[in-house]
Order: sequence, then structure tokens, then C-alpha cells
Amino acid sequence: MQYAVLIAQKLGLPEEEKESLRYAAILHDIGKIGVRGIVLNNPNGLTGEEYDEIKKHPLIGEGIIKPIELLQPIRPLIRHHHEWYNGKGYPDGLSGENIPLSARILVVADAYDAMKSDRPYRKALTEETAIQELKRGSGTQFDSKIVEVFLEILKQNSERTTVL
Repeated sequence: MQYAVLIAQKLGLPEEEKESLRYAAILHDIGKIGVRGIVLNNPNGLTGEEYDEIKKHPLIGEGIIKPIELLQPIRPLIRHHHEWYNGKGYPDGLSGENIPLSARILVVADAYDAMKSDRPYRKALTEETAIQELKRGSGTQFDSKIVEVFLEILKQNSERTTVL
């Protein structure tokens, strides 16, 4: 959530959009409650069938929050947080500017957070490796403008930490 909000601040998004992004960042994976634990915690590679099951979680999440009036603004963010900038993501295969801006922010923040966290199938990546992965996915998986802004934020935070 903090990464997403920092990106939104740097982009000068209105407070209302930042607030929606906060909620979406917290709830974006709520649909995973509809995915079997054995699939989510699989220490080996996923089968095609298991991957298809995981790919349903944005739609499940959208369905979970659909009846909640307060959360209507974040429905597109929950649904589209796995869309790729080049159109190869899911569930709708949206590309470029057709992906809501806040969802494009969430994709970058979520990917970085996932890379920096231990997973059942791998240890957390180093800061340098995670940054290289963001750069590698810039323009294909990620909106290159969002990656650029996020890398500036990481650099500024790193410089602040070094000075302290």
C-alpha cells in the first residue's frame, strides 16, 4: 500500500484516487480466498490447471466487493491488477492506457512487494535483482512511466537511509 501511495503522490493524483488506491492495495488479492490453499502454497511449479485457478482471483475478488457500495470505486483496480501493459495479462487482456492508471500503479507496487517477499517456491529477491526485474518488465508487463517514477522513489528512499 505504501509503495502504491508514494507513486500516486509523485504523480500528483487527487486525494480521492489515492484513497481508492489505499483500499485497493489492501484488498487487491482478496479473491485468493477462493483459491485452494494447496495451489497458493505450492513449493513447486504450477500445473496449467492450477495457474488457471489462480488467474480467477481478480474476478473472485471483484465479486466479493461488488455488493459493498463504499468499495465500488476500486472494483476496476481489483479486477485489473494483473493486466500487463502489453496486453498479455489477465483477466481481460487490457493494454496500455486501457488499464486504469491506479491499476497500473498497483501492478508495479504489487510486483515489487512480491519480489521482495519470501514465497513458498523461492526466497525474496535482493533489492538489486527486484529493480532489474522491474526494468526488464518496463514497457511489457509494466507501464514504463510508472516504473520510472517508482525507481526514483526507491532511489530517494535509499539516499535518505544512507544519509541517516
